[in-house]
Amino acid sequence: MRWKQRPEGSNWGDFGPDDQVGRMNLVTPARRLAAVREVTEGIAFCLSLPLDYPGGRDLVPMRRAPRIEASRRSTGEYSYNFCFSCQNHSLFDITSDDAVTISTQYSSQWDALSHWGQEFDADGDGIAEPVYYNGWRAGEHVLNADQEGGPFARKLGIETLAEHGTQGRGVMLDFAGTYGEQGVRVGYDGLMRQLDHQKTSVETGDFLCLYTGWADMVLAMNKNPDFDRLKASCAVLDGNDKRLLQWITDSGLAAICADNLGVEVVQGAKDAGDGPKHSMMPLHEHCLFKLGIFLGEMWYFGAIGPWLRARNRSRFLLTAPPLRLPGLVGSPPSPVGTV
Repeated sequence: MRWKQRPEGSNWGDFGPDDQVGRMNLVTPARRLAAVREVTEGIAFCLSLPLDYPGGRDLVPMRRAPRIEASRRSTGEYSYNFCFSCQNHSLFDITSDDAVTISTQYSSQWDALSHWGQEFDADGDGIAEPVYYNGWRAGEHVLNADQEGGPFARKLGIETLAEHGTQGRGVMLDFAGTYGEQGVRVGYDGLMRQLDHQKTSVETGDFLCLYTGWADMVLAMNKNPDFDRLKASCAVLDGNDKRLLQWITDSGLAAICADNLGVEVVQGAKDAGDGPKHSMMPLHEHCLFKLGIFLGEMWYFGAIGPWLRARNRSRFLLTAPPLRLPGLVGSPPSPVGTV
């Protein structure tokens, strides 16, 4: 085996030694049928931001907005509004063809399980090595940019999520309706209050969806995001609450999808504090590294959220495939909520 010891509280090996989709294994045909039964109206909602939002580079400076360019034909001409009449005067067709350069986690995104790892002594030799969920190793299974064939996730790439079939039951928690734009850290107690208020629950294989209103604010900023305002606004999960993390373990949920940046409180390495070795994003550590729970960030719930609220509903059919492009550590999704 790749590992002799697994992190405390993890499920490494529970779905097999070579597992790459973690708790998505719990989204079974029976759970999908349960999700389909939530559909009563046949109305579909787009759950993604436009992928050129939030705009600028202030939120995460290393990520850039998409850049679209026209493809070039073998003759050197740009294939945008290209007229075939220049090749054959008897033709009246025109065509356009393009390409895009995109940071896969600039806007609405899925985090692959290869997105977040840890230095951990998986082989029991007393020396911590960089590993990801289920003991897949950095540099061997997730290749560096300077390695032959890299950067490339040979294991835990986002295609594993696409191939599994990303569809199940979404359970929407309406933090926007409860807190508005107030900046609130939601721990275990706050989550339980919200579940009780909405008279709903999260079951094995569900996709927990968090409507905070953060993405609504981003859209209203029209590609000129005010980061100071955004980072102080709307509800966000408190990854430091150990009871919250234990509830995530016990609930059996397969993924957490939020309309904000990071799902949990976002901080940089400089702000993470000193002391014993620890994660600067403990919910990411708990979900992506330990349990194989996929995270969705910066989704858009500004249409489906109020619709569900007005009807005292919280559950819906969620279909959210990422790009089936092997080797990626993240991807824009194409999420649709059907009610």
